[in-house]
Amino acid sequence: MAGVTLRVEPASAERFDDVTTMLGPKNPTSSVCWCLSHRIDAKTNRSLVGPARGEYVRGLCEREVAPGVLAYDDDTVVGWAAVAPRSELPFARSTKIPHVDDLPVWSVWCIRVRPGHRGKGISPALLQGAVDYARSCGAPAVEGYPVDNAGERVDLTMAYVGVRALFERVGFVKAADTTAVSGGFPRVVMRLPLS
Repeated sequence: MAGVTLRVEPASAERFDDVTTMLGPKNPTSSVCWCLSHRIDAKTNRSLVGPARGEYVRGLCEREVAPGVLAYDDDTVVGWAAVAPRSELPFARSTKIPHVDDLPVWSVWCIRVRPGHRGKGISPALLQGAVDYARSCGAPAVEGYPVDNAGERVDLTMAYVGVRALFERVGFVKAADTTAVSGGFPRVVMRLPLS
């Protein structure tokens, strides 16, 4: 990571342009994920098209609790990690990803590093930044649902969920198996207690 000076900040309203850089489409009228697929229910997700998706995320950034964190190399945004209380997410009702217990955990479900900046240690810094942000908001624990790929290559389009080794690097431990799959690999529940 020589030469890279990373800092991780909450994705607040004043950083919305950087959120757009990380999540938005090149064509503003396109309907891309905007990291909403696992944040909102399927009906709402389908109803938001084109610019409405970005406006929804802008609203999330204006809330007291940011919808995620952004990584910066000096002043350049280079990464995004979504983090929020599981109770606000479809994961709260998932039949494929079990609840380990009744603790009001936060979830990290999307980690993105900007093309041209991969391989510089940004993903672990992002994940640690998401953990630190959740801790600052009073989260008792943080969970992630990465693939358990046993070191095999994961297609970049499906790698947004993270890999087990990344979560282990930041101190998470496997808490449960799931029946969920991403990119052909099984997903596991990784947990990091914060209290």
